Amino acid sequence: MLAQYRTVKQEGKAEIVIKRSRFIGHAKPVATEEEAIQFITSIKKEHSMATHNCSAYMIGERDEIQKQSDDGEPSGTAGKPILEVIKNQGLKNVAVVVTRYFGGIMLGAGGLIRAYTDGAVAGLAAAGQVYQVLHKEVLVEIDYTWHGKVENELRNRETLLGETHFTDKVTITCLPLAEEADRFIAWMTDVTQGQGVILAGEERYVEHKERP
Repeated sequence: MLAQYRTVKQEGKAEIVIKRSRFIGHAKPVATEEEAIQFITSIKKEHSMATHNCSAYMIGERDEIQKQSDDGEPSGTAGKPILEVIKNQGLKNVAVVVTRYFGGIMLGAGGLIRAYTDGAVAGLAAAGQVYQVLHKEVLVEIDYTWHGKVENELRNRETLLGETHFTDKVTITCLPLAEEADRFIAWMTDVTQGQGVILAGEERYVEHKERP
């Protein structure tokens, strides 16, 4: 799994008008090709009266899945520019659809490429961008007498935390970066002087506004 990657935060859309044609850029984070196809299909259904619904998506750790569609526009003037925007912005696991309602004025090949590029950029901007960063769950089980010290140490280290459960013991879910998990476990063992029970859990992605 990638240590981190950049993607869009949520589904978003934005509209621009170029020589009377309306271009509506839609963008959404997708984890699989099936999700991308479902998103594109839903936009086509929503805008069934549009002249074109051109699209592109890129999915996978190494961008293994890359697809594009001109949806009736001249070859290379719509789907490819949309895909290039995704690539140029360094995004992964993203689907983009640019809907066009023709306004009566021909744009030419160059004009179409610029219009679909601008539509994709607008849609991606509306969706917002975040980093998905790989973290590893580390469960720290301690006696109540250790809680204050451990909590203070975690705060000073600025460790990302999940839930804390209070039973006969205190169990704190810590979320260090996956690549730092072993060092974190060794550090926490020192902090608790070996008195805690420390268990490594699953890896999962956590959203960050900025690159860690």
